[in-house]
Amino acid sequence: MTTVNDPELQAKVKKTTEKISENMHIIANEPSLAFYRIQEHVRKVIPLIVERRGEVYQLQQDLQGKCYDMEYAIGAVKEIEAADQSLKNVQEALKNAIFLKQQLKYVESRRPKKDSNSSVYKRLSAHITLDLPDLDISGVVRETTNRVEQAFMSSQARNSSSASGSGGSGAAPELQRSYTTLH
Repeated sequence: MTTVNDPELQAKVKKTTEKISENMHIIANEPSLAFYRIQEHVRKVIPLIVERRGEVYQLQQDLQGKCYDMEYAIGAVKEIEAADQSLKNVQEALKNAIFLKQQLKYVESRRPKKDSNSSVYKRLSAHITLDLPDLDISGVVRETTNRVEQAFMSSQARNSSSASGSGGSGAAPELQRSYTTLH
């Protein structure tokens, strides 16, 4: 083999081999660099995706609830439409009831009033009048209360004097005036 000692050629060969070596190194590490970039991207994006997924789930629950409400409202409207005939029947019955009440009122106004058809209590109470005078009994109540208290106090004093005179050690309990009476 012959060797060529051309410095320019050797520089070009060296430069070319370095480029080839560099390219081989890049090609060999490209998949790992790509995976690193993918991993970096996933770590940044996953928390946001999880948060959005939770929001979408909540919106889905709300939407489902609103759909149930709408279906219930549609069912109620359809039932109201189906009740149209029943409501018309009720309206007719009310008109008939009002008409019959007016007829009864008219017939009663035209009929002469008879006392024989009224009840025994009505006839009896029509003749009884009871005029009660306005009575002021507060003074009487106060006076009666005072008399009862005085009588009780005097009987208590007699009991306590007889108990102390006979050598008994029991004293009669002391009573207080009640404030619930009329004053």
